[in-house]
Amino acid sequence: MVSHNHLITRRGLIPAVFFCLALLGQASSWSHESVVFCSYNLKNWLLMQRSFDDKEAPPTSKPEKEKRKVIEFLKTIRPDILGVCEIGKLEDLQDVQTRLRQQGIDLPYLEHNMGGDPTRSLGLLSRFPITARDSQVKLEYHIGEDIFLMQRGILDATVTLSPQLQIRFLGVHLKSKRAIPEADEALMRRNEAHLLRRHLDSVFHKNPQEKIVCYGDFNEHRNEPAISEIIGSRSSPSYMIDLHLKDEHGLVWTHFWDDADVYGRLDYLFVSRALRPLVETKGTYIFSSAEFDQASDHRPIVMTLKPRPPVASQGQP
Repeated sequence: MVSHNHLITRRGLIPAVFFCLALLGQASSWSHESVVFCSYNLKNWLLMQRSFDDKEAPPTSKPEKEKRKVIEFLKTIRPDILGVCEIGKLEDLQDVQTRLRQQGIDLPYLEHNMGGDPTRSLGLLSRFPITARDSQVKLEYHIGEDIFLMQRGILDATVTLSPQLQIRFLGVHLKSKRAIPEADEALMRRNEAHLLRRHLDSVFHKNPQEKIVCYGDFNEHRNEPAISEIIGSRSSPSYMIDLHLKDEHGLVWTHFWDDADVYGRLDYLFVSRALRPLVETKGTYIFSSAEFDQASDHRPIVMTLKPRPPVASQGQP
């Protein structure tokens, strides 16, 4: 008589074999080519009220011409892994996924995360399997006696590039610089940054050698306390390295605020010490196009990971 445990093992055997074969296939491609990651604020790829004159007008999606321009830029970048913010529901993320597939960029694995904001969320699309998820939805903080939710939460997805290499992607979209009556917007970002740092510390506590990419729209300038807290102490094992990205002209801005004619760096890529040797500097940059604002008020930022860290030649220190 066949035992019940043996039956369970046999039933699980075929899916397990196919999953392992998928990982081996990804491992083969990883061993021969670089992997491109892109972070992009899509500027309201979602249903929302878009008319300033007619408050009774029904909500509409992002204009089609803007969507097409987003996809055009991404077709040029050709990401293997794509992290986005200002996406709406799961269906909106799937819309991006479908449009990219139609352009020959197949990113079949996804993670979608919503925080306290019922409209704007975070998304991750990947060519490689997502093998672990720990996205944070209900994160709270206090300002005085008031309780606030982290508006977009923290997207946390581990992508397996090969059986030997997993990378953890943490995506955020901190409180905008738009003033609101409920609280000071800078203090809200400071609290959200603290929640992100707390999550980072918990990850490093379990594995100090974790390979992490922390990315997104931080809505903060480099010299502000919120960014300093996210980066952490240089002497700490949980220190995050800021990849100082530039475009082809040597400029560092990632966002243009049209009303004020202000350019600024609000989008960042931070990596853990364990991941830094895999970053290919020449393939890590801010995407530049004279038509960037036809897609979004942000520019995509790009990081390229190479298969293995450089090996020093004999005689080199």
